[in-house]
Amino acid sequence: MDRPLVALVLAGGTGTRLYPASRADRPKQFLSLVGDDSLLAETADRVDFADRTFVSTRPAFADEISDHAPDADVLTEPVAKDTGPALVYATHRIREEVGDCVVLVVPSDHTVSDLGSGDEAAAGGGHFESVAQTGARVAAETGALVTFGVDPSRAETGYGYVEPGEGRSLDGETYFDLAAFHEKPDAETAAEYVDAGYYWNAGIFAWTPESLLAAARDSPLAPLVDALETDDGSRGFDDVPEVSIDYAVMERADHAAVVPAAFEWDDLGSWDALERVLEADADGNVALGDALTVDAEDNVVASDDKHVSLVGVSELAVVAWDDRVLVIPKEDAQRVREVVSRLKAEGRF
Repeated sequence: MDRPLVALVLAGGTGTRLYPASRADRPKQFLSLVGDDSLLAETADRVDFADRTFVSTRPAFADEISDHAPDADVLTEPVAKDTGPALVYATHRIREEVGDCVVLVVPSDHTVSDLGSGDEAAAGGGHFESVAQTGARVAAETGALVTFGVDPSRAETGYGYVEPGEGRSLDGETYFDLAAFHEKPDAETAAEYVDAGYYWNAGIFAWTPESLLAAARDSPLAPLVDALETDDGSRGFDDVPEVSIDYAVMERADHAAVVPAAFEWDDLGSWDALERVLEADADGNVALGDALTVDAEDNVVASDDKHVSLVGVSELAVVAWDDRVLVIPKEDAQRVREVVSRLKAEGRF
């Protein structure tokens, strides 16, 4: 591939469902949840094969990015309006800075485990770098907007799905036309999606700046594209909705593709996700931090510098961080958003 590959790491969100560890002044990408390094640092290391790395974040977090990704350039979003405006703005800025390139978009709050190692992983489509390079070549040589679809390991209701269309080949690597995106389904529909061969929508993308910006011109983000060509784009943010890149651009694009990815992937979006990435004890409990369980089963416990004991309870997520404690049934882990909404309204988030 003749064009340079630029990694764009998204780090502008807060991660409200991981409250109280994630707060207004400490987003989840700065947390260390599955290892010694923060999620952002792990993501920056994951894309170290790129010719250059940028981190897109909001102004309040910009000064801390270098602590986690010291070799990355920092782009600050004028206004936090979801991934649609953020990615159009960042892609435009990257084109100004780098010129013709391929942009690889990677969220900063996911975990990725390569299947196998070395040549074996690359041959099996399980190595993150090899999958990313395939997507970049498809984007560069076909002009498609590329999304990466992860092979589902379960019928998950917390993820969106990508429906592949006609199969194609580039340099011996298989990819597909993108037939459709599907929103987070109920349990029955999720099972149908898995049986039909749909992929999880990992929120990882590859495109050339010209392809994305051309597609964005035919989307609700058109005012931002126009503003970016005449000034710094701040004015354009006022004229576009808060919208995801999937809904604003990818679902409307005339030329989009899916590159399958066989690596193990997880979106650490809520506390119940920890039981998928941490080792459980004999009773099914997982703990991040110092915890003791007695006659307790299938719980998730997380704490910073506090000891937490659980006795005679099951299927709970118990989190003690700073001066806050959260207790919630694991099956209701998504409802942490309701707590955060109340706290924001009271100015206590």
